[in-house]
Amino acid sequence: MPRGRYSLHDPHDHTPLAEEHFQCAPGPSGWRYVSRLTTPAGDHHGSVDLALDELGRPIRLELHAASWQVRAAAIDGVTWVRTDPTGVHATEGNARAHAFTGTSPAFLVAITRLLRLTPSAAATRVRLVAFTDPVLAPRTVDHSWALVKSEAHATDNGPLVVDEYQVTALDTGEQHTVHIAGDIVLAAPGIELEDLESPPSVFP
Repeated sequence: MPRGRYSLHDPHDHTPLAEEHFQCAPGPSGWRYVSRLTTPAGDHHGSVDLALDELGRPIRLELHAASWQVRAAAIDGVTWVRTDPTGVHATEGNARAHAFTGTSPAFLVAITRLLRLTPSAAATRVRLVAFTDPVLAPRTVDHSWALVKSEAHATDNGPLVVDEYQVTALDTGEQHTVHIAGDIVLAAPGIELEDLESPPSVFP
């Protein structure tokens, strides 16, 4: 069960945003990721709990940030309930989308599990509901994902296969690169892997 720590920063000016302390693992039903976030000063900042089924679909998502809360799942597209800090007002939402996204590295791994891309395949378009910080506001976005290459790197624990993806935001045309090994994000805009206590999980 990999566990470790990511640092999250603004991808444009590199302002530190949070530290994400996580653990994740494949299971009989798919994959689960849980994390807690702290501010650069060490204060509690939120949490992520994401579970995927064996096909990579989000069967449960729970996010907390700045006292806001989202509970969501893949139902009739994707469906969510967002609750305000007072707990009085809850709003429901639904979108004809494939999955969710946000600042957590968990979402990048989840998208790769859903798409199952191969290096020879054409870029695949995916519609996502993004929950944006700091109040988890939902926004529907269209991205294109392509697996550029997979390379095996020698390590003390055997070969580590690293997948390089090119991600394009279809509304702006902005492109960026994401490197993932198993269920660990090695590098992505705004994300740095700072600590990892055990090797990434290998999916069947």
